[in-house]
Amino acid sequence: MSRVSIDPALRQAILGSLDGLLAAFDLEPQAEGGGPGPAATRVDRFRVRSEPARFHRVFGGQSLGQALVAAAATVDGKAPSSLHASFVQAGRPGVDVELVVERVRDGRSLATRRVSVQQGERVLLVAIASFHANGPGPEAAPAALPADTAEPELLPLLQDWAAKAPPHLAPHARPWIDQPPPLELRLAEPVVFMGGQPAAGPRTHWMRLPREVGDDPRLHAALLTYASDYFMLDMAFRSYPEGATPDYAGAASLDHAIWLHRPVRFDRWHRHTLQTVAVSGHRGLVRGSIHDADGALVASVTQEVLVRPMEAAAR
Repeated sequence: MSRVSIDPALRQAILGSLDGLLAAFDLEPQAEGGGPGPAATRVDRFRVRSEPARFHRVFGGQSLGQALVAAAATVDGKAPSSLHASFVQAGRPGVDVELVVERVRDGRSLATRRVSVQQGERVLLVAIASFHANGPGPEAAPAALPADTAEPELLPLLQDWAAKAPPHLAPHARPWIDQPPPLELRLAEPVVFMGGQPAAGPRTHWMRLPREVGDDPRLHAALLTYASDYFMLDMAFRSYPEGATPDYAGAASLDHAIWLHRPVRFDRWHRHTLQTVAVSGHRGLVRGSIHDADGALVASVTQEVLVRPMEAAAR
């Protein structure tokens, strides 16, 4: 197989999207204050812009990444270890957001933060972020990638699949070419909203930043957290017993959790393998495992999703 090259114009567009995302992680501190209750908790507030609008609402990954960036800004000497978030309301794309961080606990090796992502009176996301000063210790052998895994450069780009989408799905697919995500994404089969077929079993995509972004491990962790939200909802569509499609069902992500097992260099290739754990009624649970190119498991992800027939969504 020959390598699938990336069009220079597309590469420039992806680089522009990354610049927009990094700007959305640039915190502007606001006034500090005390938390509610008799034992006042210090509250840190930050204002940030949104990444360039690509969807009709704020992308959940943006809120996840911003929550982790804001929480990390209030913690010294500890690396992010997990983020557990609930998506509350849809946000307006292109509008600044406020990040409110409560310093719940600062221990010798562990710290906990509660984060709220807001647009005015609207709460978009609430999250608990944990940090750990992880010391040396035993490690299980990293899970090896399957022997038949193709090199990422041999796989089609997401935009290649978007260009081949059936006409009735073109409105869903075309924006991923015109306004691409800030990542290089490659996968062996199209996602459902670009014409992928219902199927059982796992699905894998490769992802990386289009350029280096420095050595800050917290930034790399936040960018991986951002990227971990891609295609989890689509995975539930792929597994839906009645063959859900974007035209058939209303859908939303309900919550998202990520555990960060080791430091990440997200300007290098990572392999995200998704598996639908369960579909029950209108809700489904999707699990993800993110490995680096050497086969080490760097993060584990879960997301609960809502997939409803249009007539149910309208009620």
